[in-house]
Amino acid sequence: MTSRERVLTAFAHREPDRVPAWCGASPEFRELARRHLGLPDDQSLSLHLGDDFRRVYARYTGPDCRAPAAHLTHPEATSRTPFGIERRGYGYGQPLEHPLAGARTPAEIEEFPWPDPGWMNVSVLRAEAVEWNGRFAVLGGDWSPFYHDAIDLLGMDRFMLLLYDAPDLVDAALKHIVDYYWEVSRRIFEAARGTIDIFFIGNDFGTQNGPVVSEGLFRRFFLPHLKRLADLGHDFGLKVMLHCCGGFAPLIPALIEIGLDALQSLQPDARSMEPGRLKRDFGDRIVLNGGIDTHHVLIKGTPDLVRRRTRETLEVMKPGGGYVASPSHDYLLPETPVENVLAMYETIREYGRY
Repeated sequence: MTSRERVLTAFAHREPDRVPAWCGASPEFRELARRHLGLPDDQSLSLHLGDDFRRVYARYTGPDCRAPAAHLTHPEATSRTPFGIERRGYGYGQPLEHPLAGARTPAEIEEFPWPDPGWMNVSVLRAEAVEWNGRFAVLGGDWSPFYHDAIDLLGMDRFMLLLYDAPDLVDAALKHIVDYYWEVSRRIFEAARGTIDIFFIGNDFGTQNGPVVSEGLFRRFFLPHLKRLADLGHDFGLKVMLHCCGGFAPLIPALIEIGLDALQSLQPDARSMEPGRLKRDFGDRIVLNGGIDTHHVLIKGTPDLVRRRTRETLEVMKPGGGYVASPSHDYLLPETPVENVLAMYETIREYGRY
């Protein structure tokens, strides 16, 4: 099987030749791994690991003042969101301001300088996707972290209070945010029609001990926006996969209801996220991607421990298809020992065969 055939077979809840493998990793980790293996580029690393997925991105070509990582105004800033919020700190970092924290009316939300989807250049996507099409499963679409953007704009504490005290403000902010992401992804799918397989989006609705909000609040405020994005992907014939960290198991039935095809990351040490439980309760209705512990095993373990835990996860998750083997996070960080990651992918190749 090609990688693409393998992935789409698993997404159809059938058993392919082997469990598909996924590798999401930071640029810093990929550089460390390439150096460790003596490989010249990212493609050779992906091939070495057996990664069955590739991803294409739109490019920002809008005004300098809203660029993702240039022309930053705060001395501590390292990046900027599409909504103009500068962030600092490790990786994606934390917001340096909450420009809508003082908003009291929907009119103030409306007046905010919302980004233009036309700032994202989609003209090169088709050529890039065609390069992978037919060999690998191609991921595309905007990441669309609308929940996180709402927190950036309003502030975490105030956002949570507004869910109760002023839901109209939350609705107005979320609508504008999702309007932007929906239109960017629509343009991506139109430009690359027929060459992308999976719409991949990300919002972290879980904590270590359970969902960030109750199921009722989740259904009221967030699920309709997720459904809108999922429907967009399905309208273009794509599978739709959501990255979500933490213990969000109580929300999975709602995610299945709106037609999501797959869930990615699956932290096995978060509440109610044990691989066996997820496979038993949901494995015949949604694809499960992840479950190999990044939090403890890959970071702190030995290669032997990684091999053992990876094999245990495969034994539970692979029967019947519907599983993609990967770390329990989308972004391997540079503190993760390369030897442990190599042991994981070697074990997937050896014990992931049907």
